[in-house]
Amino acid sequence: MRSGTVALIGRTNVGKSTFLNAALGEPLAIVSPKPQTTRDALLGVVHRPSAQLAFLDTPGLHRPKTELGRRMNAAAREAARAADVLLLVTDVARLERARPAKPAPGAARSPTSLIDPEDLALLETLPSDKPLVVALNKVDLVRDKRRLLPLLEQLAAVRPSAALVPVSFLEPASVERVLAVLTEWLPEAPAAFDEDTLTDRPTSFFVREYIREQVLLGAQREVPHAVAVSLDRFEQGARLTRISATLHVEKVGQRKILVGTGGERIKHIGTAARARIEALLGHQVHLELFVRVTPEWRELPRQLAELGYSEAGPSRATTEPEAILAPQEQEPE
Repeated sequence: MRSGTVALIGRTNVGKSTFLNAALGEPLAIVSPKPQTTRDALLGVVHRPSAQLAFLDTPGLHRPKTELGRRMNAAAREAARAADVLLLVTDVARLERARPAKPAPGAARSPTSLIDPEDLALLETLPSDKPLVVALNKVDLVRDKRRLLPLLEQLAAVRPSAALVPVSFLEPASVERVLAVLTEWLPEAPAAFDEDTLTDRPTSFFVREYIREQVLLGAQREVPHAVAVSLDRFEQGARLTRISATLHVEKVGQRKILVGTGGERIKHIGTAARARIEALLGHQVHLELFVRVTPEWRELPRQLAELGYSEAGPSRATTEPEAILAPQEQEPE
């Protein structure tokens, strides 16, 4: 039996959460086209007959502009330090750009480098004593696959010991290929989680995330990144769950945008979020949403802690502490 933890790391919007959802067979992690969609390290456990892979989906590493961003980066780096195996997800965006991007500070390279500067900085700072798998995602966007060879060669030159896997996470075969490679690097050990465990996060965590997901999908510009969600009421029953949640924004103008004309936008967000939560719980949900202006919540340590973004990592305080089980293992109502 092979068992261990795998830290999912990489830039924003390279497909980390997409991979996790595909590997789990459940849309557990929220996904959107917006950068910094993932704010918390999320555990997802993949069970195989001879292996158990405990994935930690981490926030996309970026140049932080707020205290929240700094804490997100810290959570990602801590996950990398604690994991048995590292899975760095990157993509082919560099190949598709007409002009090379400017190198990141401290990571200057030749203009002909095909490695994204942020990926290069990551590769040079990741722990060298841990097995590393690099998944080059979105290769389906490159018609002539020979164009991938120089990029793969450059990646191999930076981390010769890394396993390089060109993939498209939209294809199930690619996901299985990455899982197979990761399994080879896992230590021989007994399973750390019960067979029916999907994650250690409580239901209330996903309720907040699924509400925020609809904000990411339904709002534009700076509004999605200025929103945090807190639960005022979470009463889970066998047939009906009642939820009241507050969406925190930083400015009055953001509140007006989020509410929309006649409350139309917040109503749409609530309808979509309720459907997502009902799919998770398997029964009817009554959801109420409120929008509150909480100035500079992304910068104030006390506000961040109250909203679950503590210095040591996201808070796990909840009114419902049980871990979520794999759907096929849940007992019927």
